[in-house]
Amino acid sequence: MPLTPAPADRAELARRVDAALPQTQCTRCGHPDCRAYAEAIAAGEVPINRCPPGGAEGIARLAAITGQPVQPLDPAHGTEGPRAVAIIDEAWCIGCTLCIKACPADCIVGTHKRMHTVIESECTGCELCLPACPVDCIRLEPVTGPATGWAAWSPAQADWSRERYAFRRDRLARDQREHEERLAAKAAMKLADLPNHTRHTDPAVIDRKRQVIEAALARARARRAADGQ
Repeated sequence: MPLTPAPADRAELARRVDAALPQTQCTRCGHPDCRAYAEAIAAGEVPINRCPPGGAEGIARLAAITGQPVQPLDPAHGTEGPRAVAIIDEAWCIGCTLCIKACPADCIVGTHKRMHTVIESECTGCELCLPACPVDCIRLEPVTGPATGWAAWSPAQADWSRERYAFRRDRLARDQREHEERLAAKAAMKLADLPNHTRHTDPAVIDRKRQVIEAALARARARRAADGQ
């Protein structure tokens, strides 16, 4: 494996490697997303043959970028095959939303206790919804015939998948931030009139509750400050 590059060079290498990955965010490489795998490759921590969606051509592209030798796809991380899309058997769907939470491309629509469906044109075939489904009502349907790897996936599709994944991460972060802000506002409201928001009448107990709430609010403010919010 080549020597680890300097931090600035490593960041640029990670960017180039990430741009050469198919962006299915399938995690089969052993990392939480394509960017994390790219950073690990750039840091010299892992080999370039752990991306089944990219297949043999993907490995060749990464070899040209990193200087690592071309090598066969590591079977421990999967096999190269046709691209597939997820199909939900809507008659068996129980509306649990677990597949929606698992989908890195936000391509499953539905709501709690209501039937879900997959937007097939947006599905990357990552397979992450399969183990999430508690009733096994999701299957994968090959859609590219004999074409595999990059022959079954285009740079435009990879770019669009990256954008959807980034949008999803931003949406989840925003939802979490707004949830925390609602909780903080509720806590602050109770703190302002604590005697009327507790069943306790002992001033010492009320004061201890006040201290707990104030400490929690201080931690929330510190987190927001650390996140630059």
